Amino acid sequence: MMIDLGLLPLYLTTVIALLLIPGPDMLLIASSSLSYGKKVGVYASFGNATSGLILTLLAAMGVSAVIAMNPMALEVLRILGAAYLLKMGWDCIRSSAAEAPEIAQQNNLAKQLYKRAVISNLLNPKALIFFVLFLPQFVSSQLTASSGEQMLALGLLLNVMGLAFNLMLVALVGTIGKPLLSNDKFRTYQNKFMGGIFFILAIWLLASQVQNIS
Repeated sequence: MMIDLGLLPLYLTTVIALLLIPGPDMLLIASSSLSYGKKVGVYASFGNATSGLILTLLAAMGVSAVIAMNPMALEVLRILGAAYLLKMGWDCIRSSAAEAPEIAQQNNLAKQLYKRAVISNLLNPKALIFFVLFLPQFVSSQLTASSGEQMLALGLLLNVMGLAFNLMLVALVGTIGKPLLSNDKFRTYQNKFMGGIFFILAIWLLASQVQNIS
């Protein structure tokens, strides 16, 4: 057993509460679903899950704790993350209305959003610190499994629940936004809207205070 069953109900309740709190990941997935359709939103959701798996592995190996205790490393991550989001925003803003993706182009666009979701989350120091501070709270000394093994199991469960929640969000928002995809006026500003979202995410990251855990 790699998860303490006595702590599991509290863990599940806490994860559900955290998933319901609006955050940058939710904003990116919802806006991509609204702007470009469900398929793109699904890929963005899997991008978010991929970064979550990477952070889980880093937390289980103790690598993330080492990074999180280094204020300079956290600041570099924050600046790189914001710079990346600003570049994505600028690329979208400067694109012309004629470059708004057709339905046939969704495969390429979906892959782009997958990569953007992975990179933006990995470059968010608050996501890294979250895994360092959150998972260890549910590591039990009553189990024979090591703390790393327990954190890996807890992180995998968190990512599965997060992916399921994000896919439900995509289904809801994608259905609401479906009429917009065939609206010529909306398509004119489609990329501009996503550019604005990336700018908001960059400002969100720059304005956030990241505290080290030392």
